[in-house]
Amino acid sequence: MPHKSPFARILSPFAVLLASCGVPAAGDSALAQASAQTPAGQTPARAPFTITDVATLDEPWALAFVPGTAYVLVTEKSGRVKLVDGLGKVYPVSGAPRVDHGGQGGLGDIVFAPAAADLDPIDDSFPIYMSWVEAGPDGTRGAVVGRGSLVIDEMDGASRIEKLEVIWRQSPKVSGRGHYSHRIAFSPDGQHLFVASGDRQKMTPAQDQAVNLGKIVRLNLDGTPAAGNPFSAAGGISAQIWSLGHRNILGLAFDPQGRLWGLEHGPVGGDELNLVKPGANYGWPVVSQGNHYDGKAIPRHPTRPDFAPPAISWNPVIAPGNFVFVSGKAFPAWQGQVLIAGLGAGGLVRVAIDGDKAREVGRIDLGNRIRAVAEAPDGAIWIVEDGKDAKLRKLTPKG
Repeated sequence: MPHKSPFARILSPFAVLLASCGVPAAGDSALAQASAQTPAGQTPARAPFTITDVATLDEPWALAFVPGTAYVLVTEKSGRVKLVDGLGKVYPVSGAPRVDHGGQGGLGDIVFAPAAADLDPIDDSFPIYMSWVEAGPDGTRGAVVGRGSLVIDEMDGASRIEKLEVIWRQSPKVSGRGHYSHRIAFSPDGQHLFVASGDRQKMTPAQDQAVNLGKIVRLNLDGTPAAGNPFSAAGGISAQIWSLGHRNILGLAFDPQGRLWGLEHGPVGGDELNLVKPGANYGWPVVSQGNHYDGKAIPRHPTRPDFAPPAISWNPVIAPGNFVFVSGKAFPAWQGQVLIAGLGAGGLVRVAIDGDKAREVGRIDLGNRIRAVAEAPDGAIWIVEDGKDAKLRKLTPKG
């Protein structure tokens, strides 16, 4: 039976209050930005939701709802974890790991273990997985994943992270502060952990099976390589690899059919959403739908049919954050669609899945860079902006 924290009972009466103080959204895309925000041939539509500004945060990166409660956890890149209640009160969470903060690096994803939703602990303790950037020798650094427990044992919202231990590392650690990726997803059966590992702006490691940069890895819940991975017979780091040829994967999620999808940044053009298949090579840096930053052309995917093509790509880029598959009933017209947090797009991008392919069906202009999106248990859509003084916002259906 799902755990029902006392916090959920205390905060649930305020749901009506939150909805009543929202600010109506202006529409799917402001007219002045229609050419940039809306795909050709589409007409900006009025948004079917109300926006509530819940809290203000500092460089937030990821959101996770505490099972059975009215709380949402937010990571901030500088190394802080915040717990936000349904009224927008922000509580610090102690016990966060020490991070190497700078550039694209710092504290990253936070995800509750699959078993967390079924727990009924006396002390409100929930198993969690987190990712962050760890410093190495001689100015090197790399992403890691750790697991521990979130403990909430005070009626005033005090909480802490306990017994956090590293279970996986990017290898090797390299110089620079970009393309960590470090998104986390669990398989639908709860038995495996998938981690997105970016190419760290080094490009060529994405094709090297002796390292885990530029890969998606499939692990057991303790961080060891899972049996049955495509390159298990090679042993070592190769045994972790599920797919390769990736650049910078900032979204990782399973669809309602149980298929894994990855969302990644291209260079100049070429952001892409991929249906991730075991052993598949997605071509970076040999092929791309974009060009290098210095203007040098990159061969396109059709020139190399041996590489897996994207389900959809964008040029100009949308500069994506993460994404979710909409499953709740709050927005029935969006059910089954992909909702993408757009940094460059300045809002949300909606994508429909057609078999192994995808197509963009709309954009929602929110007037700022959106770092992350999450769907609440009640179907409301929560987003968090990027950078300093970033708003945590809640989208609920009108009426």
